[in-house]
Amino acid sequence: MRKKQNEMLISDAGDDTLGGRLSSARDAAGIEMKALANQLGVKHETLQAWETDRSEPRPSRLVNLAGILGVSPMWLMTGAGGGPIEYGVSDADAPLEAMASDLMRLKELHEETGRLINTLQRRLSGYRGEQMAE
Repeated sequence: MRKKQNEMLISDAGDDTLGGRLSSARDAAGIEMKALANQLGVKHETLQAWETDRSEPRPSRLVNLAGILGVSPMWLMTGAGGGPIEYGVSDADAPLEAMASDLMRLKELHEETGRLINTLQRRLSGYRGEQMAE
């Protein structure tokens, strides 16, 4: 019994970085890397770069990751707060968390689409103005 208590106190060295914590939380949630990347709308290579500390996700992605993986965003960033064991999302809440994450992603895409539409309208107006001047 004592051995188990000691094992719980020892943290994995990989948990010392955002990438290590992200990888540990994904493993604890039982989610494949490719599936998580698809759910977030990022390339597999992007998620792999986050897990190996070659790059870091934007804050909005970090919040999405935390919701999907059932950990607190603070834990992902710093290691303090609710990690995969003490803060886990119950099986009943997992679909709700996934839907909330999908909704946030759709809102981001909607905003980006609006920006692209405005840019194209300005370009088209400018192009039409040039043709009329000729």
